[in-house]
Amino acid sequence: MADLRVPALRWAEPPDGPVLVLLDQTRLPADEVELVVTDVPGLVAAIRSLAVRGAPILGLAGAYGVALAAARGYDVQDAARQLAGARPTAVNLGYGVRRAVAAYEAAGGGGTSAAAAALAEAHALFREDAAASAGMVAAGRELLGELLPGGRYRILTHCNTGELVSAGGGTALAVVRAAHEAGELRRLWVDETRPLLQGARLTAYEAARAGMPFSLLVDAAAGSLFAAGEVDVVLIGADRIAADGSVANKVGSYPLAVLAKHHGVPFVVVAPVSTVDLATPDGAAIQVEQRPGHEVTDVRPGVPVAPVGTQAYNPAFDVTPAELVTAIVTEHGVVSPVDHGRLAEVCSRSRSTKS
Repeated sequence: MADLRVPALRWAEPPDGPVLVLLDQTRLPADEVELVVTDVPGLVAAIRSLAVRGAPILGLAGAYGVALAAARGYDVQDAARQLAGARPTAVNLGYGVRRAVAAYEAAGGGGTSAAAAALAEAHALFREDAAASAGMVAAGRELLGELLPGGRYRILTHCNTGELVSAGGGTALAVVRAAHEAGELRRLWVDETRPLLQGARLTAYEAARAGMPFSLLVDAAAGSLFAAGEVDVVLIGADRIAADGSVANKVGSYPLAVLAKHHGVPFVVVAPVSTVDLATPDGAAIQVEQRPGHEVTDVRPGVPVAPVGTQAYNPAFDVTPAELVTAIVTEHGVVSPVDHGRLAEVCSRSRSTKS
């Protein structure tokens, strides 16, 4: 994450004990402020408040959270339960937690050697995530070349999927950045991503720092872009991909998929294999996180835009069925058409690579 002045996540060991240091994403783009986390309740609060967010980095946060609990002598199993339940839709969070707990238990389940094993596993996951990002970039660039020969892409994206969510360059936005650096990006269309504006605050922040040609739009304006023929491809990330290829991503993704299908525009998901959850059979089985209503009724905390007492519907994610997804780009290859068999094949390829 060399381009970020402040890393999105890092482990530190000051004299008073180990800590996890996060770039507080709720303060961006105005302030680049680090949040120092000393215990698991603090990390859970940071995850729920979206100070740290995005599928891959939540996996890292989960693993480092277990390592933090172990190093400071807290109850590791209790810590694991708290962390895994902090955001139910994000499968990477539980994946990271399980990896670190397994390493901790394999090293004896207590003491300094077990704590060191948990930390080593978190560091390993960090390296794997950076490598996965590079793999997704390579596969994504190749797919774009096949779908849209000649470059000069006009890409629409939703939410934030860049360096802020990864130990590397990210997922979908990393592919966009690579296209930009190769001179192939004509325009990046950035959805605001309501209600918490991850597109306006975070993707625009990353795009501006990278010098990309980009424009910001309210989510509801996407339809007019498609109708005007201004979108060549949609690139988004994912927080959980079910066994049938259904994709849970930031709310607002499903309408983009419907628009893309209607207008004959490829709809591409970029996500690491760790985001594929073969234990979840289909989209209907994905638990969608419901967030507080004040995120919708207030323009910012304490500043309402709706009448007092207004009830709000605020799902954090929606689910796009596999038939609307052109391809899923992973670090181990592209899944297209998207179905259970091809997803399972990519996941088995990942397991064989690690064995």
